[in-house]
Amino acid sequence: MKTRSVYRAVRTPGGLSLRLDLRALIVVVLLLAAACAAGVALIGTGDAKIPAADVLRTLAGNGTTYQDFIVNELRLPRVLVGLLVGASLGLGGALFQAVSRNPLGSPDVLGLSQGSTAGALVVIVLMSGSATQVTLGALAGGLVTGLSIYLLAWRQGVHGYRFVLVGIGVSAVMTAVNGYLLTKADLVDAARAVVWMTGSLNGRDWDQVWPLLALCAVLVPLVLAGAGGLRMMEMGDDVANALGVRVQRTRLVLMVSAVLLTAAATAAAGPVSFVALTAPQLARRLTRSPGPNLLPSLCMGATLLVAADWVSQRAFGADQLPVGVVTGVLGGGYLLWLLVTERRAGRI
Repeated sequence: MKTRSVYRAVRTPGGLSLRLDLRALIVVVLLLAAACAAGVALIGTGDAKIPAADVLRTLAGNGTTYQDFIVNELRLPRVLVGLLVGASLGLGGALFQAVSRNPLGSPDVLGLSQGSTAGALVVIVLMSGSATQVTLGALAGGLVTGLSIYLLAWRQGVHGYRFVLVGIGVSAVMTAVNGYLLTKADLVDAARAVVWMTGSLNGRDWDQVWPLLALCAVLVPLVLAGAGGLRMMEMGDDVANALGVRVQRTRLVLMVSAVLLTAAATAAAGPVSFVALTAPQLARRLTRSPGPNLLPSLCMGATLLVAADWVSQRAFGADQLPVGVVTGVLGGGYLLWLLVTERRAGRI
């Protein structure tokens, strides 16, 4: 028996009428609370343990000099990067899955992450670039790869399965390019590249926070504003056109936004795998609501990545794993489960 979403109409003083999905709203609030709680717990863990109450007091500006340095300078930037990267990947994955109308339509499968990795490897291997140059290279690689997939998939518009198939092909090509670049690197650059390719939040500071925060501040409201058109597009292009949605223009804007979010997240933390694939699906199962579930997916991505970072630091004793290893293990298991489920349902 399926539980139906509960909607409530809300009318503003200006006469604007809104329809709220109460279950989705509750899920968003709970996920935000979970993300914040995981962030506070993560800030308080480490060699210098700080109780949660002291963490909150320090964040409010009332901590000691020692606590202020540990919390605000060393640990808070890492947590913020984790929240922003997870939110960007969750929202980007929801956009790709909604546009392609395919649960496998995520940056991991479509080659966006591999393209960003290729851009970073070019800078690391061929130019021995700085951390800032690696970030710019990853961003450029993701944008070029996204544009290539869109152009190759275009034929009187972009349609779901063709888009996914082209993305899988591009992903295979970029994976081969990345392997070739690693073989051309010297030992030091190869080791540096492998660490980056794993996906990690180690050593992240305020230099990674501000660009990603600025990009999210611009793109997230833009994407959420297009949620209505995206919901109509899920019923098919003909229906969306009949309802007044400018389908190709809306799809292009949302695709560019998704590529930018994914590329920026990869540039900040490396190719953290499977968050973009699993976050939208988990959010949809929690809300039990049709449509793209953009805001729940954003919150789910942030929660997943911060929780995975806590696991990577605390669950294996003295051995700390890169967060990409944890998300890869969990996401790989989820992908296998999803493929089995889709096959039993006769959709693949």
